[in-house]
Amino acid sequence: MKLSRLQTGCLVFSIIATAMGQSLVFAILPPLGREVSLNEIQITSIVALSAFIMSIASPFWGRYSDRVGRKPVILIGLAGYTLGMLIFASLFQAALMGLLGGLTLYLLVLLFRGLQATIMAATSPAATAYAADFTSPDQRIKTMARLGAAHNLGAILGPAVSGALATLSLLAPLFFAALLAGAAALHIAFRLPLRSSGRVAPRQPLARMKYSDPRVVRYLATAAGVFTGFSSIQQTLGFSIQDKMNLSGIETAQMTGAALMVSAIFAFSVQMLLIQRVGWSRETFIRVGLGSLLISALLVANFDNYLNLNLGMAFMGAGLGMVMPSISASASLAVTADEQGAVAGLVSSCPALGFVVGPLAGGFLYQLNDSYSCLFSAAVYAVLIVVMWFTGRRDARPV
Repeated sequence: MKLSRLQTGCLVFSIIATAMGQSLVFAILPPLGREVSLNEIQITSIVALSAFIMSIASPFWGRYSDRVGRKPVILIGLAGYTLGMLIFASLFQAALMGLLGGLTLYLLVLLFRGLQATIMAATSPAATAYAADFTSPDQRIKTMARLGAAHNLGAILGPAVSGALATLSLLAPLFFAALLAGAAALHIAFRLPLRSSGRVAPRQPLARMKYSDPRVVRYLATAAGVFTGFSSIQQTLGFSIQDKMNLSGIETAQMTGAALMVSAIFAFSVQMLLIQRVGWSRETFIRVGLGSLLISALLVANFDNYLNLNLGMAFMGAGLGMVMPSISASASLAVTADEQGAVAGLVSSCPALGFVVGPLAGGFLYQLNDSYSCLFSAAVYAVLIVVMWFTGRRDARPV
C-alpha cells in the first residue's frame, strides 16, 4: 500500500512550505536580531521558547488527529503558521522603524512566536500520521525518507530564497514564508483527500502515549539528543560566520543560508538515493548517521575558512538524512495502527525538545568561546553513539 501521487504531492507541498519558512527564520534571525539590538541569548531564547511550546503541543495535535482526522489538523497548523509569521515579521518591521525596541520588543516577539508555535505544531504530526495510515510496513522507512527529503528540499530552497530576498530587506524572506504557507493551506484544503476508499472513519484514540513507552523511548531520546546538538550549532552558526569573517548583516544571512543549504542538499541526497537503494537495517542507518554528525560537529567547531565549514555542514546533512527517517519509521512500526497519530506527535516533538536546550546552551557557550557550542554538540553525539550501540536490538533486517 502506497500513497497516491495526489496525496504525496499535497503532503510534500505542505512540508516544503513549512521547512522553507523555518530555514528562512534560522538564516535571518541572528543578523536581524542584532540589527534591532537583541543579544545572542535573547535571539536564541526566541527559538528555544517556541521549540519548548512545540514540544508540548505536538503530542496533543497528534492525538487530536487520531480523533478528528489528519486533514483538518494539517490545515490548522498551516493557517496558524501563516498568521503567526505575518505578526512575527511585522514586529521586527516596527523595530526597524524605531517604533519598538528593548524589552518591549523582546517580550512581544516571545509572546507571538510562542502563540504561533502552539498552532503550527499541528502540521508535522498530522502529515506524518497521514502518510503512515496509507503505507504498508515494508514501505514505511522509504515513505518517511521521502517526507524527510521534502523537508530538506524546503531547507535547500529556503536559504537560496532568503539570500536573494535579503538583498531587498532582511524582512522580505519572512513575509515570503507567510505567503508560501498560506498557499500550502489552500492547496491542502482543496486537493488533499480526507481518506482513501479503504480507510474507515477517524478512530477514537487509545490511552495517551508517554515518552517513557518502552517500545519507542530509545528512539525518542535519540531524536531529542540529535536535535539538541544540531540546534546548538545551527543557532550559533550565523554569529560564528559573522564574527570570523567580519560580515554585514545581509552578508551574514546570505552566507549562513548557503551553509545551511549545503547541509540540506546532502540530507536530501541521502534520503532520495542512499536510503531508497541500500539495504541497511534501520539500526545501522542510525549508528552511521550519528557518526557522521559527530564528525560534522568537530569540523564546524574548528573551521578556519568557508570551505571547511561547508565540509562540516555536508557531514551534518548526511547524518540527519540517515538518522531521522530511520527513527520515524522505527517508532511508527513499533506501535499499532490506532496509535500512529500519537507516536507521530511524540516523534515530531523531539526536534522541538532539542531546540529548547540546544540554542540556550549554544548561545551561552558561544559567549565563552566561539567553538564551545559545537564541542557541546560533539559531546552529545558521542554519548548517543555509546547509548545506541549498547541498547540496540541487533536488527539485521534490511529497510
